[in-house]
Amino acid sequence: MLDKVSVRLRPLVTQINLPTVIKTTFLPGDWIESVIIATQVGEIFYIRDGIFGTFLDIRQRILDLGSSAAGGYDERGLLGLAFHPDFYYNGLFYLHYTIAGSQGPGALPRYRPNPCDLSTLNLQWTNRETQYDHIDTVEEWVFQSSGQALKRRTLLNLRRPFMNHNGVNTLNFSPDTGRLILTTGDGGSAYDPFNLSQDIMEIAGKIIAIDVNKDVMIGEPPVASRFDELPPPLQDMLTVVAKGVRNIPGISFQILYDRYVKYVGNVGQDLVEAIFLFDDYVPIPVRRIAQATEPNIELDYIGFINLGWRGWEGDLPTAIIRNCPNNETLNEKIIAFYEDTIRTATKKLPPITCYFHHDPRPDKFEGTALTGVQVYMGNLIPELTYGIVFTDFARREEPRQAPARGVLAYTKIQEYRKLNDYSIIEVDHDFGLQSAFYTCLGSSHDQTKLYLGVYGSMNVTDFNQGTVFEIIP
Repeated sequence: MLDKVSVRLRPLVTQINLPTVIKTTFLPGDWIESVIIATQVGEIFYIRDGIFGTFLDIRQRILDLGSSAAGGYDERGLLGLAFHPDFYYNGLFYLHYTIAGSQGPGALPRYRPNPCDLSTLNLQWTNRETQYDHIDTVEEWVFQSSGQALKRRTLLNLRRPFMNHNGVNTLNFSPDTGRLILTTGDGGSAYDPFNLSQDIMEIAGKIIAIDVNKDVMIGEPPVASRFDELPPPLQDMLTVVAKGVRNIPGISFQILYDRYVKYVGNVGQDLVEAIFLFDDYVPIPVRRIAQATEPNIELDYIGFINLGWRGWEGDLPTAIIRNCPNNETLNEKIIAFYEDTIRTATKKLPPITCYFHHDPRPDKFEGTALTGVQVYMGNLIPELTYGIVFTDFARREEPRQAPARGVLAYTKIQEYRKLNDYSIIEVDHDFGLQSAFYTCLGSSHDQTKLYLGVYGSMNVTDFNQGTVFEIIP
């Protein structure tokens, strides 16, 4: 049984826009570590020795957010920020964001699968050059000695079918390989209508490693949604680490017994949020994928990671929920993609912990969406040391609690191949009458400090309602 843990929140900055990434780094020539905060609308701030300032502002490069039918809610914008392992010396850092002016009509009207109608289960994304929602880009920038940052090159331009499931905290460097890790969501809508996450040729729904030390300069890359649409020099920079991704809020690394363990969380659809662990894996070179004539080339790669989506949602088969007409308190759950579930049953990686959208057990919570997973290696909160801390956007309550509250929780690995329990972390902080959606979780470079991004609204268009806290005992 896990220990009960209570923490406090110390505000670092208030009244900022919606935070998506929180990290720390040493700026070139500096000797004090800075906390770096990226906001969804395109600002990047630093906090150094109590001083708050702007590192970079790319708001003019970001798509006009909140213009969809979701009434101000949006999952596009500035989604990823990562500093090169040698950033202190070379000034290189990387951004993932949605390009201004790239708004399209979307790939489908509102979609929901019907297990009784095969035409809703096997859709194809056609007319991609016109039927898409937006374009994301991954870029390399350089921080100059003058203190100015300039774009150096574009690594990828990604065509996305829908507004949602673009990931958050999408860029992180792998300490064991030195490669930039990009996590792409499945493309959005609901239930991955085109099954992009399982198609190895699709860029959507993957964990991708980018060898940024290959100094490939090819001008502006083409806008792509499939690996075989990329030019060969870019293909040679990329390997695919995993597929079966629905939406990942970042990747975290932990060194255990001289090996780097990777943790990722997969956001759920209707039933469950899941966290996965893997250490050994065999990535697939994108050049091999692009040249393949067989669609299932990953079968040749023992050790390739598959998180199971869309056939599996965490440790459960993906299901459609329908209300029972004779009893409003009950519902039935129908396996949505039975054939996908069977095909991936023996290939998928089992999660190390799950939490559920509906859970009758005491001392648990009913979640909405996983927004962060971080390893804690500090000793100021000893109950969390070597633990995996995670956040949920907002506690699901029936009837809905007002104001909304996010959730902080943690797990520890008791058994490697079995589902591990988790415990809520009690937060001693008075948010008053303001909603508190937990939008992201960050850590210091050495993983001894944890940071929490909180926003007072679900909508990115409600400005200046954000606070970044340090989590303290």
